[in-house]
Amino acid sequence: MTTSLSPFRLPLALTMGEPAGIGGEIALKAWQTARAAGGPVFFALDDPGRLTALAQQIGWDIPVTTIAAPEEAASVFAGGLPVLPVALPRSVEPGKPNVANALAVIEAIRRAVELVQNGRAAAVVTNPIHKKVLYDAGFQHPGHTEYLGELTGVTRPVMMLAAGDFRVVPVTIHLSLRDALAALTTAAIIDRGRVAAAALTRDFGIERPRLAVAGLNPHAGEEGALGREDIEIVAPAVAQLRALGIRAVGPLPSDTMFHGAARATYDAALCMYHDQALIPLKTLGFDEGVDITLGLPIVRTSPDHGTAFDIAGTGAASAGSLTAALKMAAEMAARRAAT
Repeated sequence: MTTSLSPFRLPLALTMGEPAGIGGEIALKAWQTARAAGGPVFFALDDPGRLTALAQQIGWDIPVTTIAAPEEAASVFAGGLPVLPVALPRSVEPGKPNVANALAVIEAIRRAVELVQNGRAAAVVTNPIHKKVLYDAGFQHPGHTEYLGELTGVTRPVMMLAAGDFRVVPVTIHLSLRDALAALTTAAIIDRGRVAAAALTRDFGIERPRLAVAGLNPHAGEEGALGREDIEIVAPAVAQLRALGIRAVGPLPSDTMFHGAARATYDAALCMYHDQALIPLKTLGFDEGVDITLGLPIVRTSPDHGTAFDIAGTGAASAGSLTAALKMAAEMAARRAAT
């Protein structure tokens, strides 16, 4: 069987994520899918013994092949999931995270980024993490996005979620609604809009991207009757984005932005807070949703779901989102290589 290679003739680097979650089993399933489809080639930064035991526990005949370097992944991919070892200090029980394994989870992310920076992998694809366990181990970042920013020297990385051609960008991310409102500024909206527009061109091949900017309040504030934030914060940002040559419209009522006809009018929706962006995206494209970090010098994607402890180790988890994340990472890296 011939297996196509990822951009730069390099594989994608897949991190282990939380080992007590579903990351291992969806990695095994994604390998089956990619092998049958001829790629993209990827390798997992994980504990090969854990993955072998997991496959046996579920009853899958899926081989795991330990590699010493990313460069070996392409030659062994047809015969088994390539794994670049990251040792776990404690045995793993599905559904029961152990803080003793948290540093290995963080190390897998760091090594994946380093391999891409050193030109030995095409992109980073991250499996879901369990933030509470990492925090208990001393992790100082709210999540993947902020940690990847530190590793790559980017102070304000931007999150995008995509399901096919439906894309959303939250201006504020992992904050309570109260804190998100306090953090929302015209400058922040402009910053996220500029990064999103640039990424839509660079990574998605859209020459003149269109941004739909959601209002913060119901009905985009009803001309101030339901709050003045859309007049005083959001509208000036839209005007400035347009002055910069970006095709932006808004603020728009968020309750009418996400039906099919509305989505056809824009390339990405710029949303004011986490759930305003993620609820429609996950409702319309849960099994194919991809989390993308924009504004980095490397390509990073991730499945848009959590660790699913309740079904971990059963083999029931869908690998659709991870498969979409791997495919999108390869496509984005190819576009960057072509520019």
